[in-house]
Amino acid sequence: MSCSFAIAQQPQPSTVHSSDKDFDQNNYINIIATALTFLQPRTLDEHSIEQLCLWGLNGLNAIDPAFSIKEEKGQLNLYKAQKLLYSTPIPPSADNIKLWSQSVINIWYNAWQNSNTIQSIGKQAIIQAFFDELFDHMDPYSRYVAPSSAVTDRDIRDGGDASAGISLIKQGNYFIISSINPNGPSWETQLMVGQRLYAVDGKKTAKQSLDTVKKWLRGKENTTISLTVSMASNKKTKTVRIKRASVPPATVFAFTSNNIVMLKITSFSTDTAEEISQYLDQAIQDMKIKGLIIDLRGNRGGVLQQAITSAALLLDNGIAATTQGRFDDANHIWAVQGGDLTQGIPIVILVDGHTASAAEILAAALSDHKRAVIVGSTTLGKGLVQTIAQLPDEGELFVTWSRVLAPLGWPLQGLGVMPQLCTSRGEQFIKKQLDSLKTPTSFYKDSVVSSRKARAPLDAKIIQNIRSACPAALGTDADLDIANMLILKPTLYKQLLNFIPSE
Repeated sequence: MSCSFAIAQQPQPSTVHSSDKDFDQNNYINIIATALTFLQPRTLDEHSIEQLCLWGLNGLNAIDPAFSIKEEKGQLNLYKAQKLLYSTPIPPSADNIKLWSQSVINIWYNAWQNSNTIQSIGKQAIIQAFFDELFDHMDPYSRYVAPSSAVTDRDIRDGGDASAGISLIKQGNYFIISSINPNGPSWETQLMVGQRLYAVDGKKTAKQSLDTVKKWLRGKENTTISLTVSMASNKKTKTVRIKRASVPPATVFAFTSNNIVMLKITSFSTDTAEEISQYLDQAIQDMKIKGLIIDLRGNRGGVLQQAITSAALLLDNGIAATTQGRFDDANHIWAVQGGDLTQGIPIVILVDGHTASAAEILAAALSDHKRAVIVGSTTLGKGLVQTIAQLPDEGELFVTWSRVLAPLGWPLQGLGVMPQLCTSRGEQFIKKQLDSLKTPTSFYKDSVVSSRKARAPLDAKIIQNIRSACPAALGTDADLDIANMLILKPTLYKQLLNFIPSE
């Protein structure tokens, strides 16, 4: 049986004015076919091309509620206000990407030709609505990112405008260097955190806005910039010449107090592990470190491999995480080996209800191997991993393709990471936990053990019950105070390490 998929000829309402050249059918087909080819084998649950397209086509209704699409007697029908506008045979195969892509575009074309609303909102909106509706049937993290936003996201991941690689804050009338990106061009220069920046290329920073000075620092890659800064020991100034470079924004910020190092990790970009390594190397050279605090509060994640590499800096060996999915490349045992840079010093990790994804992977890896004590609240529970595809329109698809299991086998998705010392239930609860450590058994230990022995799939009620022992919340100043206290009290630190079961 032969089927025709040609565009039906329909009379156009007098209120709609358009021409065929305004609707680039070949470009649309290429976008949809590329997306479907990438999606079908990678989604966590298996879906036919037919199902993906039917979900996506309902996005037309989100733009113009008068439209509806129905499968009727072997036909795919487009209605407007219950009037049949266009009909095409349903492709004979539920997984024929070419025919289903053509059917989608045929329906788009007829909807576009018959709707002022769709024409006015723009062709890009049709693509966005298609993927929004499609991914609405899957998981919270799969999504389509339009070209303009995708370019910005790629710049953040891979490095944006070339710059000097420093961050500034304004204090009174002065601009102060607040951090230096360890992967940027300023790291190996004489610049130091805390120096005042008086001029950029001879232009005085006095009376300028912070945004203006930041713009002066940016420019084309490999162009030279001169920075006039204060000397460390006196009121004299010096000028440092630097070649601008494109690097991802700094994600690690280091602080030291009483020989305790704190690393604030804001996200995981392509250079995060290298930043951690450089800060630790420098600290080891400069002092005898008593302990390390890793602050992951508010860290929403980022590049999974960077979390694994970061864990490898602090673990001698072992499994950091396991990912499981339908696509072969989505299944992976992330093992690390090489050696702990810090030679076993105490590590405390701070987490809160906004700690997610790659940050949870790092926390779980170090906790399960009894390499760190986690302090704070139960984390967000984002244990799904996305893979990225760039489409012909330069937009991007973020597609969830695997689930993450911690080293002890428990799922991060939904459950999150339960801290060994919970701060989200107030000061009295913190005191009660610390007092219980003086006794043979701790009342809170059972909650931690239950979270580590949980196995997927988990019922929502079970997840809720486990998480209720330490509800997700924003971090507080008490977290840092407790972290410092635990590093200085090895007995308490070791007791909390042993909350984690060995198997």
